[in-house]
Amino acid sequence: MDRRTLIATGLVGLTAPALARAQTVQSQPLPPAGGPPPQGPPPPNSTPSYPSAGPTGEPAGAKTYSQDEIVTNVSDFLGVTAESAGAAVERLFAKEGRPTAYIAGEEGSGSFVLGLRYGRGLLYMKDRPPMEVFWQGPSIGWDWGGNASRVFTLCYNLQVPEVIFQRYPGVEGSAYLVGGLGVNYQRAEDVTLAPIRAGVGLRLGANVGYLAYTRKRNIIPF
Repeated sequence: MDRRTLIATGLVGLTAPALARAQTVQSQPLPPAGGPPPQGPPPPNSTPSYPSAGPTGEPAGAKTYSQDEIVTNVSDFLGVTAESAGAAVERLFAKEGRPTAYIAGEEGSGSFVLGLRYGRGLLYMKDRPPMEVFWQGPSIGWDWGGNASRVFTLCYNLQVPEVIFQRYPGVEGSAYLVGGLGVNYQRAEDVTLAPIRAGVGLRLGANVGYLAYTRKRNIIPF
């Protein structure tokens, strides 16, 4: 082998490893400039997260009345002291929470074992105009006589005014007196009504029955 052949063979042996390393480096992907790629939109079936209820525990979108608002309205409408109104309202708020509506009206009732009750008032809800409602219903129990009084009814879980128009049986054993005001519960499906009456005396706990709330006055209460 002559001198030129030896020199060419040596150059090939030296450059081959360098070329192999260069090809390996070029074959590796380069990282994108500016950091990692941006994340795409979430999958179409993913569930978005919503903020929880506020510090008062009031669900989003609900319009309710505070305890101070109700105490003031009860005191003014029924003509009782703020202390008497506050005692009754405090017990209602402790058990039922904040009402979504209330009815301020007047009613008359009479009974001799079998009783009848008729009433009329305005339903108030926040961000809605007042709506006139009527109620009537029978009762039975150990009471007699008659009376006329004002009644302030707290409404719980009433989200739509028209839902008020149905029959509400009295809840057994729910009648009590607080601060000279009579309170009892009526319930139908998810809606609870808590009428507060002034001057009802012992008649409140001596009868059971129901009240039907309607758009118009019904002479026949059944």
